[in-house]
Amino acid sequence: MTKEYDLQYFDRWYRGRDRVHTRGEVRRKIMLAVATAEYFLRRPIKTVLDVGAGEGAWLTHLRPVRRNAAYLGIEPSDYAVETFGATRNLRKGSFARLAALRLGRPFDLVVCSDVLHYLSKREIGEGIGELARLTGGVAYIEVLTEEDSIIGDLHGLNRRPAAWYRRRFERAGFRWVAPYLWLSPALRDEASELEMAEASR
Repeated sequence: MTKEYDLQYFDRWYRGRDRVHTRGEVRRKIMLAVATAEYFLRRPIKTVLDVGAGEGAWLTHLRPVRRNAAYLGIEPSDYAVETFGATRNLRKGSFARLAALRLGRPFDLVVCSDVLHYLSKREIGEGIGELARLTGGVAYIEVLTEEDSIIGDLHGLNRRPAAWYRRRFERAGFRWVAPYLWLSPALRDEASELEMAEASR
């Protein structure tokens, strides 16, 4: 059965009884990501790229704290892009086809939340290099692994070891610095050893 990211899907998992995150939880994730990016960039963030943006929920939380930050969401869902594309700056696209979008210069903060565990290894391999290239500060990459107790949408979810993701992200040039947060290849050599966590396990 093909998975449809339509209004019914978002109503169920993001607004209904089965919703996986509260507004407060999303807001805390955003504050963590923004603070970490600004810590390493040593300035306020100016640009945010959200890959697999859904309805662009991160933008609604980002605006009150960083009103002037430019936000771009990339999302494969026709429903989300047609409904929120104009008001939340969503553009049709996918993780695997990031390079084809020709997005240009890196972004201060790149978000890829709740996406990779629904993709094949091939799709991840096709997009991870471009994700690293587009990360100028830090990337917030939230992934569920086989070690986690998972509640939520299990349809099409791929259970992979956390170690597999760590190795894949490191090969792309990222360095782990905080919960779900990875320092960009461009900045990893400027950070001190104790600012970075040991990702290889």
